Amino acid sequence: MFSGIVEETARVVALRHEQDNLHLTLTCSFTSELNIDQSVSHNGVCLTVVALDGDTYTVTAMRETLERSNLGLLRVGDEVNVERSMLMNGRLDGHIVQGHVDTTARCTEIRDAAGSYEYVFQYVCDPQLARRGYMTVDKGSVTVNGVSLTVCRPTDNTFEVCIIPYTFQQTNFHSIKVGSVVNIEFDIIGKYMARLMHWQ
Repeated sequence: MFSGIVEETARVVALRHEQDNLHLTLTCSFTSELNIDQSVSHNGVCLTVVALDGDTYTVTAMRETLERSNLGLLRVGDEVNVERSMLMNGRLDGHIVQGHVDTTARCTEIRDAAGSYEYVFQYVCDPQLARRGYMTVDKGSVTVNGVSLTVCRPTDNTFEVCIIPYTFQQTNFHSIKVGSVVNIEFDIIGKYMARLMHWQ
């Protein structure tokens, strides 16, 4: 379980394919605090630490994860938003994030908002999934590359988010360009509500 409050960006230092799996080796400031079997969110994807070596650690993504996320597009040197699992006695500063990415979206527009930034993202709309809560609602929560954000001006297949300078600098939002692919996790509470409505 995560909160969507990114701690920092980790840098990819190695990628290794093994059959359908992808082993990602990264480095970040808290590597020395990690343990084998620990869960860490990478661009919003919950992955398990499987190896530690000096100032680097390794996680593994399987085919299902690679098909649903942008992790398969990563290259050595790329920045990845990372967050360790939430402490249950801490404050929930973002929203409830599972680390289970639902799909990807593509950035279609970036606007200067007088010191902040407005990003527009587009994803493939599946009406059946939308009825099950896989959608965005105005002023609702969404996770983009692991960052907890508030939705603005949603349509059937697009939404906007506003990024303050701090978030722009401390996450990999500063690397997102028009055409960039990002990971999306829709709000779990919305999914449960939609499921309950189905049984009414």
